[in-house]
Amino acid sequence: MSDTESSARSHILNGIRRSLQRGPLTGEARHAVEGRLAAPPRGPDVARARLAQPEKIALFCQWAETNNATVARVAAGDVAGEVTAYLARNNLPARAVMAPSPLLDGYDWESQKMLSLRRGRGEGSDQVSITGAFAAIAETGTLVMASGPDHPVTLNLLPDTHIVVLREADIVGGYEDVWARLRERYGKNLMPRTVNTITGPSRTGDIEQAMELGAHGPRRMHIVVVRE
Repeated sequence: MSDTESSARSHILNGIRRSLQRGPLTGEARHAVEGRLAAPPRGPDVARARLAQPEKIALFCQWAETNNATVARVAAGDVAGEVTAYLARNNLPARAVMAPSPLLDGYDWESQKMLSLRRGRGEGSDQVSITGAFAAIAETGTLVMASGPDHPVTLNLLPDTHIVVLREADIVGGYEDVWARLRERYGKNLMPRTVNTITGPSRTGDIEQAMELGAHGPRRMHIVVVRE
């Protein structure tokens, strides 16, 4: 943390302390906070997500489809072909921007001669993005995206169509499993800048309670679940 960032942080925290009419924590109160940060307590689990892995995968797919996403379960060797077929089924151009992730590089994109891919961040002109996912939550059919050099956050938001390649091993039961994974993967003070939780395509019902897809992000989401 730079001196400027440290000064700004201190200014904010001192303002909060003044509003609470107290100074920095000391003694038992500080010890309790430090203990909680070192070993965060686990929140409650939802009973419907306490399942064996095959049932978690099925529950995730069920909820994802309920939330207006489409799902295909394929072998690793068929991922690229499924992406091309999905674009053709929906009369979409055979080109996309793809996250520069080593995990995605492992699929046989070269076999799809008509598919044009650009690796990098999303731009306003991109119609289709392809990304992986940090995790998926069976409880609600939610995808979890962690930003970083291998996953620019613009890929989640700008294109009209978002295709997500999801490994079965990355499907967990509930939200608490995701927080534990994040802490294990990144460690203290190294969390990703952005963590997006995405449940189906973007939607809103603000205007006359009529559901509109694509209001604040992609209007289509296709999840390719890779069998393992």
